[in-house]
Amino acid sequence: MEIHRRQLVDRRSELRVLDAKLKPEISLPEDSERSTLIGRVWLPPEVGPSVVSIRDGVIYDISASAPTITDLINSDDPLEHVSGGKSLGEIEVILANSAFDLRESGTPWLLAPVDLQPVKASGVTFAASLLERVIEEQAGGDKAKADTIREEVVEIIGADLGEIQPGSEMALQLKERLIERGAWSQYLEVGIGPDAEVFTKAAPLSSVGTGSEVGVLEESEWNNPEPELAIFANARGEIVGVSLANDVNLRDIEGRSALLLGKAKDNNAACAIGPFLRLFDDSFNIDHARQAVIGLEVVGSDGFELRGESSLELISRDIADLMGQTIGGHHHYPDGVVLLSGTMFAPTQDRGAPGQGFTHHIGDIVSISSPLLGTLVNRVNLAHEVEPWAFGIRSLMTSLHHRGLLDGSGS
Repeated sequence: MEIHRRQLVDRRSELRVLDAKLKPEISLPEDSERSTLIGRVWLPPEVGPSVVSIRDGVIYDISASAPTITDLINSDDPLEHVSGGKSLGEIEVILANSAFDLRESGTPWLLAPVDLQPVKASGVTFAASLLERVIEEQAGGDKAKADTIREEVVEIIGADLGEIQPGSEMALQLKERLIERGAWSQYLEVGIGPDAEVFTKAAPLSSVGTGSEVGVLEESEWNNPEPELAIFANARGEIVGVSLANDVNLRDIEGRSALLLGKAKDNNAACAIGPFLRLFDDSFNIDHARQAVIGLEVVGSDGFELRGESSLELISRDIADLMGQTIGGHHHYPDGVVLLSGTMFAPTQDRGAPGQGFTHHIGDIVSISSPLLGTLVNRVNLAHEVEPWAFGIRSLMTSLHHRGLLDGSGS
């Protein structure tokens, strides 16, 4: 009985933290009054998802003009679709209703601002995360060995990886030296070699939005959030806007073998994107995205708190280059594609015994934020206990058809 009571108190505490984050002053960009923000909401009762724009504190359904995010980003001018539409209510009410455990069935709630696009991700694009991937590999997924190996790897490399341009002559010389010392790694290959690591993170419609739970596998004992920039491109490979993302990662599973990357990365609710897609316009462009500072906060019901931030200016490959290696003449995405930029840092702060490093506890509230993009907030749960993913492409097409949106007859 005491355990149950304590768990109930913890759950209420977690929900209070989550609810406090789902406020316009936190969730929206600091310049929201001049931001072009696009999202998706679930329309009750059981109507389905609609594309929306956010203007003057109100959410407008623009699905009659753009039935899907794919239609919007692939249009000749996405900005033409953001005006007009039917009011669905104040952003404050819909944000509050997006908390996974507090949703009222009669009020819309936010979804991830991505639908038919596959979600890809880049790996080891920052020097700090590159080192952590090498450490995971050397540790074989054993977090207890991480600190010792971290010291050894830094000593062997003996260089500031952040100053090395991938594929450059300096990178090739470092590669030769490391091979001679038996210290070369597959992660160094994609970190400083000519070719970026790009893998599939999530299937279309499987990403979750702000306020939802994110999932980790029950067997994982070493895992972490990965705060990233989500880069949206149309079918022509043109970047049209960006959002925030949490590329939930299981460090122990990937550390055992790189061939387990799929199991480490692609699970129920292992990808969160949001709260909104910010389209490029006169007030926000790709150079603003290149300079984005992204913060991470983890608050646990055990009293643990972790905070940190990093800048996209530290990335080793330009985001346009990463997108160019993802979509182009060599690989077409007719619905466009979303690419996660790679994590800027992997938390190493001890959460328990010294040397054990960081890992998630169930109930952690994870906030990923940037001044010009707002805040994405999620609660951590086990992947098999999060809300089931049951609404796929067929369901979306059926919903749009019933609403007359596939043939342009919707209102």
